[in-house]
Amino acid sequence: MKCTLLSGIVMDMNFESTEQQTARSFKDKWENFSSDFLDVTTDESSDIFRWIMTRNGFASPVEFKEWVSTKTPILDAGCGNGRVTRLLNSYSNESAEIVGIDLVAAEVAAKNTQDLDRVTVYQADLVDSLERFGLFDLSYCQEVLHHTENPKLAFEMLTNQLSNTGEIAIYVYKEKAPIREFSDDYIRNQISSMGFDEVKSAITQITSFAKALSESKSSINVPAIDCLGIESGEWTPQRLIYNFMFKNFWNDELSWNENYAINYDWYHPSLCSRHTLEEVRHWFTENSLEIINEVVDPYGITVRGIRLDSTRIG
Repeated sequence: MKCTLLSGIVMDMNFESTEQQTARSFKDKWENFSSDFLDVTTDESSDIFRWIMTRNGFASPVEFKEWVSTKTPILDAGCGNGRVTRLLNSYSNESAEIVGIDLVAAEVAAKNTQDLDRVTVYQADLVDSLERFGLFDLSYCQEVLHHTENPKLAFEMLTNQLSNTGEIAIYVYKEKAPIREFSDDYIRNQISSMGFDEVKSAITQITSFAKALSESKSSINVPAIDCLGIESGEWTPQRLIYNFMFKNFWNDELSWNENYAINYDWYHPSLCSRHTLEEVRHWFTENSLEIINEVVDPYGITVRGIRLDSTRIG
């Protein structure tokens, strides 16, 4: 078990770029919520675990294990605090090597995976060459690319390190209803320049608002408003506002800190791109990858693709 720091990150809040601000935001997040989400991510009864399964096209943990256990080595690209690294370790072949990389949270992930003999964590930037890490049978990069300065380039860097029949699994944010897009960007622009402590008031208010709304279990049957992207259906107040007006996340299954961290994760980082399915499909086509699974939910786009022997580059 080791954590290798490949380069230092120096950030001056007075002159930082959007890339530096995003790095600072996530560094603060994982240093302050270092152990959050570890248990719930590997709990087969949790919403987060089920979300990971279903968006990747697996109906059960057995199917997920059958998939992961055929892959070695495995890359967890943008591993954060190591929560998914631990998940991949649990379901992989007991001889599989697992590498986690993260730009700002490598030390946190290393600490959280230090009991796992097959896991190694490094500091690295996804938009740089990853050649030094070798080739992988599986590159898992979900909830990460949209926070990079160039998601398409980062995707290409990951596909360059796939083995002959290697597979990549990504999740990126999708474009949402216009009111929600406007509101989310407005809030982000208001608070992204603030430090971790300064932003607490705004994120606490959003999280408290979400919690209060979620306590109403009644639902509203609403008609569609096509020009605003509001879909017809039966929505609870919290989900109606969440899906179409602004993100206010709350899940009773999670702790206050974990709910807060999810709202912080959405609103505070400056880099937070949204994408279309057509755009993501084009990434796979350009990199000679065959798409084997795609799921679009109200919040994001999950795609898995595989490289065939005949399309191996290099």
